Amino acid sequence: MRRTVSAVAVLCVAVPVLAACGSSSTPAASTSAGATTSASPAITGTINVFAASSLQEAFTTLGQQFEAAHPGVKVVFNFAASSELATQITQGAPADVFASASAKNMTQVTAAGYAGAPTMFAKNVMEIAIPPANPGKVSALADLGKAGVKLAVCQSQVPCGSTAATVFKNAGLTVKPVTLEPDVKSVLGKVELGEVDAGVVYVTDVRAAGSKVTGIMIPAAVNASTSYPIAALTKSGNAATAQAFVGYVLSAAGSTVLTADGFAKP
Repeated sequence: MRRTVSAVAVLCVAVPVLAACGSSSTPAASTSAGATTSASPAITGTINVFAASSLQEAFTTLGQQFEAAHPGVKVVFNFAASSELATQITQGAPADVFASASAKNMTQVTAAGYAGAPTMFAKNVMEIAIPPANPGKVSALADLGKAGVKLAVCQSQVPCGSTAATVFKNAGLTVKPVTLEPDVKSVLGKVELGEVDAGVVYVTDVRAAGSKVTGIMIPAAVNASTSYPIAALTKSGNAATAQAFVGYVLSAAGSTVLTADGFAKP
């Protein structure tokens, strides 16, 4: 008995790629689209951002803006000296983003494999902070070397300490601090409380303190600056959100906040 093969069956053998053979065209189109595109990772959950103390005001604002732009996201900050934060990260502290006040401390993290290539996002310079009553009669950088002037600076391994040391070297000035503080906010606190006659901090810290301190500019010829790198960490438990936060800091919106707080562009 002869069997007949339908024209449709022959067509399906000859041209197997036609979606009409054995299924509707709609699922095939959906499969094709899925093969060429992928959904973006969700920006959600909590991230831990380790940031230099001098970034506290600017990053607090950026964190609030980022959370508002991504409902459900929580940004938790750990502000401290960059040197201390780098040590915490390389010792396994749970962190998703690191923003350092110096390239040296960031290198400590990248060399250990905890971060990829960082991006510089801001620059800061030094300024003298004194109590409004000015008990030490400090009016210029040279006054910090006078006998009897109680001076606070950061510890040498901290970016604000090493940058201040560069200022003193540039000016040929010998100083004898009465206290070496763990971070720049601690130096500023000593000035605000009147425990010292002067402290060497960043211009952004003087601005943030408002009327609690008076700032004395350091001549540009001898002043020193530090640059700030940022990177998402390789061991982040929330890589998508960490990368998104870094992107926000580097965005025009991030730059606006940083500039308003006194940071310069890198």
